[in-house]
Amino acid sequence: MSDPKMTARSLAVHYGDKLALKEVDLDIAANQVTALIGPSGCGKSTFLRCLNRMNDTIDTCRVSGQVTLDDEPVYGPDGIDPVLLRARVGMVFQRPNPFPKSIYDNVAFGPRLHGLVAEGDEMDAVIQRSLERAGLWAEVHDRLAERGTGLSGGQQQRLCIARAIAVEPEVILMDEPCSALDPIATAKVEELIDELRDSFTIVIVTHSMQQAARVSQFTAFFHLGKIIEVGATEQIFTAPANDLTQGYITGRFG
Repeated sequence: MSDPKMTARSLAVHYGDKLALKEVDLDIAANQVTALIGPSGCGKSTFLRCLNRMNDTIDTCRVSGQVTLDDEPVYGPDGIDPVLLRARVGMVFQRPNPFPKSIYDNVAFGPRLHGLVAEGDEMDAVIQRSLERAGLWAEVHDRLAERGTGLSGGQQQRLCIARAIAVEPEVILMDEPCSALDPIATAKVEELIDELRDSFTIVIVTHSMQQAARVSQFTAFFHLGKIIEVGATEQIFTAPANDLTQGYITGRFG
């Protein structure tokens, strides 16, 4: 892979005495969707949280190894400031988590926090563009003052995506973004992911192998804290090189 957007080298994570990730090496391609698959507890979400240092919020967590964003170190004394890192590497969580604020203020939160946009017409334009890109503008444009928590589950998740992209991140991390959604809302989010990769690099953790096959160009299979196999999604799902990958994909375990 030439010029990956992010890389991990010899990445290991401990929670107290428990080793959660072991010597993980992975390149994340720019403007592509990389899916992380594997059984529960195999380290997928732990790895995802390393990419924008969300694990820093856990007292017992220790991270070693290297992560880079555009060849800049994410960890260590020369690492990117975590606040700036999270503006460049946004996150969408498993359950929709809109703030108890208006739809408008949810999307404006990041630009205000980072001082990116002036209030008024400039902010209005950012709100509209973010909601349009998240496929939500047509549904909410006439009720921006209403609380985001009053939307349906699928709309709330698209609002969270709008909130994430309002600061123009370079990478979007998605931790099982459809697991709490019905099939129709899931289809809308999957369609949105496909559109967003023109502008963003996306890494998605999913328990659904069908979803990984539909939305991603690259897939990494995790098992017991290690990456067992990584490659083009079509190859991983049709001709995996490793017996463990084959077993997981065919449902023999997991």
